[in-house]
Amino acid sequence: MRSVRAAVGVLALALTLAFSTGPAQAAVWSSSDRWGTWTSGPYTLYNNIWGSGHGSQTIWANSASNWGVWADHPNTGGIKSYPNGTRYINRPVSALGPVTSSFNVTVPTSGVAFTTAYDIWSSDHAHEIMLWMNKYGPVGPLGSFQTTVTVGGHTWNVYRGSNGSNQVYSFVRTSNTNAGTVDIRAVCEWIRARGWFGDVTIGAVQLGYEITSSAGGKDFVTNSFSVSG
Repeated sequence: MRSVRAAVGVLALALTLAFSTGPAQAAVWSSSDRWGTWTSGPYTLYNNIWGSGHGSQTIWANSASNWGVWADHPNTGGIKSYPNGTRYINRPVSALGPVTSSFNVTVPTSGVAFTTAYDIWSSDHAHEIMLWMNKYGPVGPLGSFQTTVTVGGHTWNVYRGSNGSNQVYSFVRTSNTNAGTVDIRAVCEWIRARGWFGDVTIGAVQLGYEITSSAGGKDFVTNSFSVSG
């Protein structure tokens, strides 16, 4: 009887370990497709594995505000993916009204290269605003350093450049954070006041993980995310 119980115990442990090393399991939706998408209310989730040399990645969602990915991308250069949650605004900067976003994430801090970042696009995709909330590993913003500024509720080092397709304005937080609230309108108005763009229409407000490497498989979890206004 003891040997039977021991065998059952070993089997249970093996099963526990097997399931704990794979992608997180979704209560509502999941996808391992490169372009997997799911819409709930005003939000759309994107798996968005767009870079070359990528590995595997599974996105899951309990709701539009609670989702994450298990990603296993090799330790090579170049961005592999940007899984994200998106809300579309589609208003010019002059007519935005109050637009804020709150987030809370749990992310790996070793053996990875990535940033947790907002990606805010003009509707014509000519302008891209990136708000780097945290970063780990050998990653950095595009363009040249412009200034350090406190705007939208955070203090940032600001970079400006082009990726060949659009202008990119990167606001890199001076210290990492896993939770907070950002005044999106204030950031857009600050850029407009500097003459970097005019009264552009703000299209998508996205929050996600721009992943360069996560070899062996890592979990990136969005505990909560919302865009209001």
